[in-house]
Amino acid sequence: MGMPVRIDDDLYELAKLEAKVEHRTIAGQIEFWAKVGRAAIDNPDLPVAFIMESLASLAEPREQSTPFIPRSRKL
Repeated sequence: MGMPVRIDDDLYELAKLEAKVEHRTIAGQIEFWAKVGRAAIDNPDLPVAFIMESLASLAEPREQSTPFIPRSRKL
């Protein structure tokens, strides 16, 4: 469910620019930032870059993913 929220004009413009680069909507970009921030607060020992990459990978369609196969496992 979408809800209108007031945000700072500068934050909106930053989200607009980043959304274009990341192929997200402006709302989607702000939601992504909020998820990254929440995960960073909940996991202060993890690097923010790791959190961002993990959340982005979770959003990818599963049919485009490559399963992890350990080297020690024989094919």
